[in-house]
Amino acid sequence: MKGIQDTTSLTYRQLMGNGMRYEIPKFQRDYTWEIEQWDDLWYDINALRRNEESDHYMGYLVLQTSDNKNFQIIDGQQRLTTLSVMILVVLKCLKDLADNNTDADNNLKRMEALRSSYIGYLDPVTLISNNKLMLNRNSNDYYRQYLVLLKELPLRNINSSERQMRECFNWYYGRIKKEFTTGEALAAFIDSLADKLFFTRISVSDDFNAFKVFETLNARGVQLSAADLLKNYLFSVVDASKPHKSEIEELELLWSKVVGKLGNQKFEDYLRYYWNSKNKTVRKTALFKTIRKNILDKTQAFALIRELDDTADVYMAFQNPEDDLWNGKPEIVNALRELRLFQIKQTLSLFIAAYYSLDETSFTKLVKACSIVSFRYNIIGGLNPNEQEDAYNSIALNINKSQKFNPSELKSVYVSDENFEISFSNKIFKSAPRNHKIVKYILSKLEKYKYRNDIFPDSDVLTIEHILPESADETWGQFDSEAINRSVYRLGNLTLLEKKLNRDADILKYEEKKPFYDQSNCKLTKTLIEQFNEWNEANLSARQKELAKDAKSIWRLQF
Repeated sequence: MKGIQDTTSLTYRQLMGNGMRYEIPKFQRDYTWEIEQWDDLWYDINALRRNEESDHYMGYLVLQTSDNKNFQIIDGQQRLTTLSVMILVVLKCLKDLADNNTDADNNLKRMEALRSSYIGYLDPVTLISNNKLMLNRNSNDYYRQYLVLLKELPLRNINSSERQMRECFNWYYGRIKKEFTTGEALAAFIDSLADKLFFTRISVSDDFNAFKVFETLNARGVQLSAADLLKNYLFSVVDASKPHKSEIEELELLWSKVVGKLGNQKFEDYLRYYWNSKNKTVRKTALFKTIRKNILDKTQAFALIRELDDTADVYMAFQNPEDDLWNGKPEIVNALRELRLFQIKQTLSLFIAAYYSLDETSFTKLVKACSIVSFRYNIIGGLNPNEQEDAYNSIALNINKSQKFNPSELKSVYVSDENFEISFSNKIFKSAPRNHKIVKYILSKLEKYKYRNDIFPDSDVLTIEHILPESADETWGQFDSEAINRSVYRLGNLTLLEKKLNRDADILKYEEKKPFYDQSNCKLTKTLIEQFNEWNEANLSARQKELAKDAKSIWRLQF
C-alpha cells in the first residue's frame, strides 16, 4: 500500500531495542484494557511457559515515523502499555527481594538491566526517567512518576486511565509475585518472554496512510477505531494553535457528548452521513482524507464538532421511530418503521439535510416517498445501493440550496411500474427472520388494500404459511423436484394463517388444507380456495402476478 515504509516481524526484544522510542499521541484514547484482556494475555504467556507454544503472535502494530527511531503509535498502545506495566511489576518484585536482603546486589543489577532494556533509564542526578514509551496526556505523568519509579500507587485523585493502569499493575503483581520467588526466575521470565512474543510492525509515513492501514486490520483487544484517529487529528489541529486549557476541555466535552449520544452506532457511519448531507458524496475509504483537506484550523475543528453534536440526536431519531421527536407525527413514524424493517440507511444523509431545510409537511412527504422508493428499489428490485445513495446525496445538496423538495427528484431511483411488476411477479423470499417480517408486512399491506382488512404484521397471531410446504416432495401434488425448488419460496406460495391453523395444516396436501384456510380471518388466504381448486406452478404464478398488480398501486409515487 502506498505510504507504508516498512512491514517487519519483530520480537518484543527487537521492538524495544536499538534506541527506539514510542509515543502515544496525546489526544489518542486512554488505557482501557480490563481483567478480560489481562487474563487472556496471562493465559497465552503461561502457555509459552508450559512449552505448549514456541512463540505467541501479538498482532499488528501500526506506527507512524519519519526516522524509523521515533514512532507514534496509531494502533497497539493497549498491548505495549500492558507489557510495559508487566515488566514494571517484575522490577517491583526484584526490588522487594532486594529490600528484604535476598541476593540484594544481584537483584538490583537485574532490575537495572531489565529497566534499561525495556523501560528506559533513570538520570542518576535528577532521577527523572527517560522512557522508551510515552503515554497520552491523561496517563503519562502517572506512568512516569509512579509506575516507572515503583512508588506507592495513589488511589485517590486519579483519572479512569490511571485507575486502569493501577489495577493492571496490582493484578499482575499478585500473580507474578506468587509465581516467581527468586530473582533468577523473575529475570528469566522476562528474558524468555521478550524473545517469544512477536509483532508485525507496520510503519507508515503520515496519518492518512495510518488510517487506510487501520481499516484493513483487526488487532487484538480493545482496538483503535477510525473515530479515535479522527479525534486525534482534530485535537492536534486545535493543539497547534496553542489553545487555552479551557478550549481543550470544551473540545473533550463536545466529543464525549457526541460519542455518548451515538451509543452503539458507529461514529464513522454517522460522520459520513453527516458529511454527505452537506458535501459531494464521499465513500468511507476517502472520508478521513477529505476531512483532513477541509478542516485545517481551530475554528473549523470546533465548528465540525459542534455541528456533529447538534445533529447527533436527530440522526439517532431517524433510526428509532419511537423517538419522542416523532410524537404526534404518525406518517413519519410509519415510514421510519418501514425503512427500519427494510434495513435502509442510504436515506440518512438526505434526511439530515431535509430535516433542517424543509417544513414539516415537505419533510413528511419526503420520508414517505423514500419508503416507497426503497421498497421498489431495494426490497423487490435488489438494485445497487451505492447508486441509490449517490442519488439521495445529490438531492440533499439540492435541498440545502433551494430549501425545497420536489418528488420528481427521486425519478432516477424509482423503479418503473413495468420493471417493478416483473420483479414482484418473480420475487423469492428464502426462510430467514428478516424475510419473515418483510413477507408479513407485504401480505398485510395487500390484505388491507384488497379487502380493507387491517392486519398487524408484528402480531404473533398470524404466521407465514407455505402452501406448497417447505418439506414437500414429489408425492405432495403437481410439482416435480425442480418445480418444488423453484416454487416453495416464491411470494405467490406464501400466505398468512393463524398460528393454530398453520400447525393443523402442517404439510397436508392442498385439498386437505382447504378447510383450515376457510377458517382464517385473512381474506387473502380464505379466498385462495375460491380462486384455485388445485395448487400447481401455473396457479402459483397467476396468484403472484395478481398480487404484483395490486402491489404496483400500493407502493406508488405520483410525479
